[in-house]
Amino acid sequence: MLLKRFASTSTGTLPQTIRQILCSEKDTASKIHVHGWIKSVRQQKNVTFAVVNDGSCASGLQAVLSSSLHANFHSLTNGASVRMTGSLVTSPGAGQAHELKVDSLEILGECNPDVYPIQKQSLTLEYLRDHAHLRPRTDANAAVLRLRNSLVKSLHAFFERQDFCYAHTPILTSSDCEGAGETFRVTPSSTPTPEYESTPPDPHAEFFSKPAYLTVSSQLHLEALASSISRVYALSPCFRAERSQTNRHLAEFWMLEAEWAWAKEVDDVCGVVEACVKDALGAGRDERALLARGIAGQEERVKSLEAAAASEPWPRMTYTEAISELEKCHTSTASRTRPFAFEPKWGHGLQSEHEKWLSEVLVKGPVFVTDYPSTLKPFYMRMNDDEKTVACFDLLVPFVGELVGGSLREERLEPLQQRMTSHGLDPAGEEYGWYVDLRRYGSAPHGGFGLGLERLVSWVSGIENVRECIAMPRWAKRMLL
Repeated sequence: MLLKRFASTSTGTLPQTIRQILCSEKDTASKIHVHGWIKSVRQQKNVTFAVVNDGSCASGLQAVLSSSLHANFHSLTNGASVRMTGSLVTSPGAGQAHELKVDSLEILGECNPDVYPIQKQSLTLEYLRDHAHLRPRTDANAAVLRLRNSLVKSLHAFFERQDFCYAHTPILTSSDCEGAGETFRVTPSSTPTPEYESTPPDPHAEFFSKPAYLTVSSQLHLEALASSISRVYALSPCFRAERSQTNRHLAEFWMLEAEWAWAKEVDDVCGVVEACVKDALGAGRDERALLARGIAGQEERVKSLEAAAASEPWPRMTYTEAISELEKCHTSTASRTRPFAFEPKWGHGLQSEHEKWLSEVLVKGPVFVTDYPSTLKPFYMRMNDDEKTVACFDLLVPFVGELVGGSLREERLEPLQQRMTSHGLDPAGEEYGWYVDLRRYGSAPHGGFGLGLERLVSWVSGIENVRECIAMPRWAKRMLL
């Protein structure tokens, strides 16, 4: 009996999703089972039409129910989960090629339409954020999740073709990669006495014997892996205790990071980034079309994306050239109508308004800005020969600003030690000593980059706020679920 039960379950298959049903060869003679949630119901005298969707595609499936199934109609409401059995037939109406002629209906989970939070009328973004557990039931939010999935698949496929090794890096770290101090400290919520110890532990003692933080970047760990496996990448959550309330920042976000050996020029790294992002621009077309409906200025954004995906290389300009162009724009207009709230100056960071002007107005497309002043960048970036700038870049794209940041990493021992010391870090200490060790034992030229996934979703979808580009957003003073 046990063997028989094992045999019956070990090769079990999942029922077809609505997307699989609509994409498969249509056999109208066979019965099919459809599972999903009711999106809309329209009753007529002798027939009822219901749209059912399981989230696998944008369109869903129209179901046609005859009056013989009337006993269940009182529970057939928006949000209810159902199992329908019937035949897929050619639809005589406009809007869909096929529809489901229902023979039997089972209500799996009722949904009271009077109190259901996801009503058919327009719902504000803030309202949906307050109902983050239910907002994927809206067409737009479901489309964002599918688009995000398509983008991730595209990114993984790109690195697979380039023979990169996918690695899992730590979430808990002892160092701040960026040196900005915007880390989340991690401590245990309780300190129970282990069975093998008689003395209760010190509640103020560090769990790891040293301070621990949620990671802000996987870069340093990827560099260690790239010194052995020459091409590595990771896609993992990152955390920044940043209190910015802008549409581009989250406290928890996902970042794709790649590191590889033998990169000798910044342009080499830019080339990989460009190829990777261009690949992703072709993903999720159905979802992008759905999200484009009703968004003002979407035609301009679509044209911008199509131009960006073309074969022409994206422009490169140095930080110095970018500042020069920004200064010209800022001083060429009357003082009362100057375009920037922050005056652009060499040695100062580019503000969001500067990044958008460079990509949207000056270049009218993606642009790599390279060779920033060393004072603006972290210790690990390779110093240029001018001893003032580092071999780095930011990729700026229209409507978003900075999408990718990367650089050559300082592979020389003494210059790295000098940079660390100037940043107040101890090259011989436990926290970063291992990182310096990588330069002592077979150091090689290398470089890499980090790409913010939510910002990529924002750029491709036309959604302005990254809080709508992730399933469960977290930002300062706000964490639901």
